[in-house]
Amino acid sequence: MKIGIIGLGLMGGSLGKTLKKIGGHEVFGYDNQETVMLKADMLGAINAPLDETTAKDIDMLIVSLYPSSFLSSIERFLPLLKDGAVITDFCGIKRKTMAEMKELSKKYPNLIFVGGHPMAGREFSGIDRSVSGLFEKASMILTNVNADIFTLEKIKAFYLTLGFSEVVITTPEYHDRAIAFTSQLCHIVSNAFIKNEIASEHFGYSAGSYKDLTRVARLNPKMWSELMIENGDNLSKELDEFIENLQKYSVALKNGDRVELEKLLSEGNERKLLIDTKNKK
Repeated sequence: MKIGIIGLGLMGGSLGKTLKKIGGHEVFGYDNQETVMLKADMLGAINAPLDETTAKDIDMLIVSLYPSSFLSSIERFLPLLKDGAVITDFCGIKRKTMAEMKELSKKYPNLIFVGGHPMAGREFSGIDRSVSGLFEKASMILTNVNADIFTLEKIKAFYLTLGFSEVVITTPEYHDRAIAFTSQLCHIVSNAFIKNEIASEHFGYSAGSYKDLTRVARLNPKMWSELMIENGDNLSKELDEFIENLQKYSVALKNGDRVELEKLLSEGNERKLLIDTKNKK
């Protein structure tokens, strides 16, 4: 296929490298920073620039930018795309971009719009940190606008060739609700946890649990603040519930109530075991 990528940072650059590695595709990329375009070419992430000429032949256009930049970034290309071309995105929230896609589908009924969110990433950002194996064994989430079942199956098959272990189809509402807990809350917890003054002196006193909990404290503040604010209704609910649960542990400790603390720890342990067992089936 001929694939266009708008936004050649970590995700877009990794996508381009992956497509070039597996072969069988021509990759056309666009980034508003000329230095990024040069690096994408040098690093082998694209075959050629995505422009008014090359856009006319692409089969799929993938937007890998912040949600706030989604609409403005594709407006110049949509009128150029051929009938049946697929437009999708890598944005971390779906209600906003899907609402924009629905409006665009009315204006461009000859194009196919399907939202996407790869559950993959690194603590770093930028094309310099892009890697061809970023999507290995990850999950890809799709939120459909106007693709028929046959086209949707082709899109699923395409993403599986990139290394994704599964493709999940859901609604934008459920996506944003779930992602508030599985991703955004985790980043807030990690980011807040690392602010403890002992963190700077943890060397020699920490093991895997510390490393696991603090890994995603390193993030892109500009991107994550946008995603979190856009999904603030869902995320604030998850954060409030988490704080409420933490308070129970705090009360048990302050009261020296070992029975209550053991009960709380047992509940969490059993919940984890139940979830892991369910997911193995």
